[in-house]
Amino acid sequence: MSGFVFSEKPIQIEAGDGTVLYDDGGTEYLDFGASYACVPLGHGHEAVHDAVTEQFEKLTYVQASYPNASRTALYDLLADTAPDPIDYTWLCNSGTEANEAALKFARSATGNSKIVATMQGFHGRTMGALATTWKSKYKKPYEPLMGDVEFVPYDDGDALAEAVDDETAAVLVEPVQGEGGINPASAEFLQRAREETEDAGAALIFDEVQTGMGRTGSLWAAEQSGVVPDMITAAKGLGNGFPVGATLCREWIADNYGSHASTFSGGPVISAAAGATVSTIVDEDVPTHAGDVGAYMQEELEAAIGDDVREVRGEGLMVGVEVGRGANRALKQLAMNHQILALPAGRTVVRFLPPLTVTENEVDQVVDAMAEVVGDE
Repeated sequence: MSGFVFSEKPIQIEAGDGTVLYDDGGTEYLDFGASYACVPLGHGHEAVHDAVTEQFEKLTYVQASYPNASRTALYDLLADTAPDPIDYTWLCNSGTEANEAALKFARSATGNSKIVATMQGFHGRTMGALATTWKSKYKKPYEPLMGDVEFVPYDDGDALAEAVDDETAAVLVEPVQGEGGINPASAEFLQRAREETEDAGAALIFDEVQTGMGRTGSLWAAEQSGVVPDMITAAKGLGNGFPVGATLCREWIADNYGSHASTFSGGPVISAAAGATVSTIVDEDVPTHAGDVGAYMQEELEAAIGDDVREVRGEGLMVGVEVGRGANRALKQLAMNHQILALPAGRTVVRFLPPLTVTENEVDQVVDAMAEVVGDE
């Protein structure tokens, strides 16, 4: 008998097409979780498939110390699409690795060690990123973790200003908290973070592992606040289902990053997948579609169930419905009774992170299902 170290859901997924998934019995599910925002273009996207196939037939893998056309093209593409003057890229395999690199880069570039993070924030499960993650349930079994981390209330500029000092290496913040409950930060808070880190000589890191790749209505959520951080971390949707992460940074960070390295940094096949994903998102103006459909979804949810839930909130197609303690029950009903897959954000919020290609008709199906689920409570 084989074993596994991961909890499994009672639905065995075997195929996918666009916004739809199919289980081993052929049942169709509308995918409004996208496996935590990992397939912004939907399942089986032709451009990603073709890019991966073409690269695989030429070269499967070569380490990043050897230049390779698909990797170099991805470097250039990410530099071109990142907020100016972010021009440098470190490639890795996941969001937690991207955040781990950003923390190391900040400490190396500033010579300081203190990290300021936010309450309810989530930045990954490796030891450094985990130390900057708020909830104790993720951390307690692995303590002691990396030290010199101070947490401040999310979206509280005064508390942030008080925490940032001359010993601060970085402030790490999500423009919209995902795991913490779909909480958007105000532009004023992010602007305050920029001012305080510049005054202290610290790095400002935006964790866009979940918000990046057009999910909030712009390619990067940073664009909506008018704030350019020193580093942006990306993953999840970056490869449309392929495992890739990136730490994008300004020149002063890149010049003093230390000696960080990774065997699988930007393999050719993975770089081809990411390149096709990013270029398609940009060329087809997917962020604008996500912003429009996301606004429609929030409006329709508010009209249908706004009086029966605590709050509907989010940015673009990163939408949360705070239902109270019944989030897991609601998710189960959505899956089993309505064939809609969604996600939790803590114990109280139903989180929707669909492929960015969803239509208003598909949103209507989810709204109708949520109205039934909420009405049954």
